[in-house]
Amino acid sequence: MTVAPTGRQLYLDLLKKCLTRYDLEAGADLDKRREGRDVSPAAETMIGLHRLENIEQCLKDVIQDEIPGDLIETGVWRGGAAIFMRAVLAAYGVGDRTVWVADSFEGLPKPDPEKYPSDRDSRLWKVPALRVSLQEVKANFAKYGLLDDNVRFLPGWFRDTLPDAPVERLALLRLDGDLYESTIQALDSLYPKLSPGGFAIVDDYGAAEATAEAVNDYRARHGIDDELVRIDWTGVFWRRS
Repeated sequence: MTVAPTGRQLYLDLLKKCLTRYDLEAGADLDKRREGRDVSPAAETMIGLHRLENIEQCLKDVIQDEIPGDLIETGVWRGGAAIFMRAVLAAYGVGDRTVWVADSFEGLPKPDPEKYPSDRDSRLWKVPALRVSLQEVKANFAKYGLLDDNVRFLPGWFRDTLPDAPVERLALLRLDGDLYESTIQALDSLYPKLSPGGFAIVDDYGAAEATAEAVNDYRARHGIDDELVRIDWTGVFWRRS
């Protein structure tokens, strides 16, 4: 699909509202929904307007500055954030970048406390609402007219799919794995592919202590001192120097 430049921002703003069901449902707490604290049962994303706006701004900078590489989200739930990534590319007429959609499509992994002690108490693997099938995610892309050859799926546990994923270079890496395991595996496999000037975004840095630990450990281990910028109450990002 293509979007005329004159309608670009209107299209993206409307899509953000549709994906979050922002002000489209009676009784919604708009302040909480803006921050991703109030999630509609019908929404395609939990992340709220602020974190969608962060994706939009990062991609605008990537496009304007001609940062080479594709885009990936690791941990996609119903696909909303990845759908929005594809929409931004479509709105700006970018056809030479792929949006990679990485998820087990079976929910979160059962914790491995011996290898990842920080995940010991997590019960997220038992939450049925977090198990969204590949077919449902593809249907959500199609619903918005955004399922095409520029979208590729990496189904399976990150430990199996990410080390050998056919991703050559990234301009945007978005992590939403909720666990130390999921976060560190994504960083280990994908951060080396992030171009200088590209963006690393972490969705649940403030909401999940294990995620923050994984990010802090990785940054310390690799001497990454790029400024960690807060998006909202839980999301953070940095731009690779």
